[in-house]
Amino acid sequence: MGRKEDNIAKAATLVNKAESIRNIDIAAHIDHGKTTLSDNLIAGAGMMSEDLAGKQLMLDYDEQEQARGITINAANASMVHQVDGKDYLINLIDTPGHVDFGGDVTRAMRAVDGCIIVVDSVEGVMPQTETVIRQALREYVKPTMFINKVDRLINELKLNSEEMQKKFIKIINDVNKLIAKYAPDKFKKEWELSVQNGKVSFGSAYNNWAISVPAMKVFNVNFNDIVSMVREGKQKELAKKAPLHKIILNMVVHHLPDPKQASEYRIPNVWHGDLESQVGKSMMVCDTKGPLAMMITKIIVDPHAGEIAVGRVFSGTLTKGQELYISSASGKFKIQTIAMMVGPDRIQVDSIPAGNIAAVIGLKSAIAGSTVSAVADMEPFEPMTHYTDPVVTLAIEAKHTSDLPKLIDVLKTVSKADPSIQVNINQETGEHLISGMGELHLEVTLYRIKNDYKIEVTTSDPIVVYRETVERTGGPFEGKSPNKHNKFYFKVEPLEESVVQLIKDGVLPQGSKFKDKRATIEQLQNAGIDRDTARGITAVMGENVMFDVTKGIQYLDETMELLLESFKEVVERGPLANEGMTHIKASLVDAKLHEDSIHRGPAQVIPAGRNSLYGAICQARRVLMEPIQKVYINVPQDIMGSVTNEIQQRRGVVDEMNIEGDDIVIVARVPVSGMFGFASAIRSATGGKVLWSSENSGYQKVPPEIQKEVVSKIRTRKGLKPEPYNEDYYSSL
Repeated sequence: MGRKEDNIAKAATLVNKAESIRNIDIAAHIDHGKTTLSDNLIAGAGMMSEDLAGKQLMLDYDEQEQARGITINAANASMVHQVDGKDYLINLIDTPGHVDFGGDVTRAMRAVDGCIIVVDSVEGVMPQTETVIRQALREYVKPTMFINKVDRLINELKLNSEEMQKKFIKIINDVNKLIAKYAPDKFKKEWELSVQNGKVSFGSAYNNWAISVPAMKVFNVNFNDIVSMVREGKQKELAKKAPLHKIILNMVVHHLPDPKQASEYRIPNVWHGDLESQVGKSMMVCDTKGPLAMMITKIIVDPHAGEIAVGRVFSGTLTKGQELYISSASGKFKIQTIAMMVGPDRIQVDSIPAGNIAAVIGLKSAIAGSTVSAVADMEPFEPMTHYTDPVVTLAIEAKHTSDLPKLIDVLKTVSKADPSIQVNINQETGEHLISGMGELHLEVTLYRIKNDYKIEVTTSDPIVVYRETVERTGGPFEGKSPNKHNKFYFKVEPLEESVVQLIKDGVLPQGSKFKDKRATIEQLQNAGIDRDTARGITAVMGENVMFDVTKGIQYLDETMELLLESFKEVVERGPLANEGMTHIKASLVDAKLHEDSIHRGPAQVIPAGRNSLYGAICQARRVLMEPIQKVYINVPQDIMGSVTNEIQQRRGVVDEMNIEGDDIVIVARVPVSGMFGFASAIRSATGGKVLWSSENSGYQKVPPEIQKEVVSKIRTRKGLKPEPYNEDYYSSL
């Protein structure tokens, strides 16, 4: 394909030809071979040495990634590939497979139109495979598949050609079931994977060969040839005969859409503005001459260049010196540098048109999820929905007091670069809390704080993030303002599961501004909420909803903003253990307000609303919820007992046991609080003969017999008195 520089020159000309561009990502379960595949594709396209491919791990350029042998950051690379004499620009994103870094996968999916799902031929479809397929289909990203590590089926499992094909059919059927379940209705049939049409390839990323059924005729290789060549140790010859990059990139070009094709169906899904507006029409056809519209999907913090915003250009052309608006930031921002990415390298260009992924310096206030536009009041892109919330927290403080201001800045930068990390700086106690998806996620973040930013810190033991909810109906409960002139009456009950689902699906938007209130009311009615209640919807905060079901109360409109503030405070810090609340349905049923506005200011209304809500929650029987993980463990049958023992000691419950050959696959649910130190414990319990993975799996009620003790510990840690207040306390205020 020629040297790297030639490719870069070609890439710079191809950015203008939408039909020649493919924006793709590679997604899979951990250790199924994504980064090795990415390396070999980049090498095949002439962007790095072929000898180093699969070993250099060009897209795992972070020191931590190389030390741990896993992908932590989604990394971008642009390359040129030729099919039938025509050049194509492939913008590729390699994403992490570890459950702790799932946020990066969600963000990458927004930037691409197609993906390659990589599946290990021996392990088959794993939990995280299902998650990444779900993430792709939710973003209307079209899938293809690469079944990897086929040499293991031949050398380790000693399968012949027929047995090997049976294994492939099972994997393809498993993935097709997921596509049928999660794909948008209009694409369920069209996006189904078929071996015959070439949407599935097979091979070994490590040994650099692949094949697909249509390619067998072209490259003159069939399954029998593959089995005999692998058995004879001729994988190098096989790689020359059927090179991985040609098979995979041909599949990408033939079966994944270009940005123009994808924009037609992706834009209405990711942007809910007026499609008849100038910017709407421009995005629908990927018009390079229209107003600029770009969504930032990643912030990279470079020690030399500062913050680099990476994102997808959906409309217009990004040019150097251009002044643009960022959603949720005031003023204009000037573009200083524009670049294409190849792993850690940035190749500077003067402009990047719609349909491409660009790296930009100059968008200082942008965060992952920001909308960047030439139109001042452009409707922002839909927020990206993450599948799990942070479940583990660490208290962190600077070892040296002089580093404290720097630590605060660094924590803000870290959460900007990785929005899955939540930072909470408590001004009153001076405590800094960072919350992440798991132990590893926080470990990697701490490593960066210490090594990249050179701040010495001390941390607490990991703290589990709990949630609070209610079991029944409480209230109406009277909350009085400090001056006793205003009274509010809230009723609180568990939020219907059907409404929670609407929130999870993004149908019910967050906040208190409903663009199409009529449609929102209709959705709530369809979910089983009666019309009068539905019409009173006031705010959605997390998985909690507030309704106003009062009739004709004077001055209520003027105080509603303050009551929303009360609701926000309550759902952020529940009355049981000061943890966030979930699945709460709060209804304002009555209010008595002073006619003089001076007597119903923030200092009067906010505490009154808060006390009414807290009192009603106390009456509704408070429940503490703990995060749980689904754990999948593959272990030889003779040592199964030590594994189930380990699970039970951690308050885990075994849901399934399936026999696979000589091994047994155990599926269990374990509280996150019981998962600390699990990796080393399970290895020593089994003498290292174990394969395991986990995924976050929502929340469950803390067993009633230990709730009091857990609540007391959380409250003591937060500097509160161990016993939570009861309803009498809130009625006396």
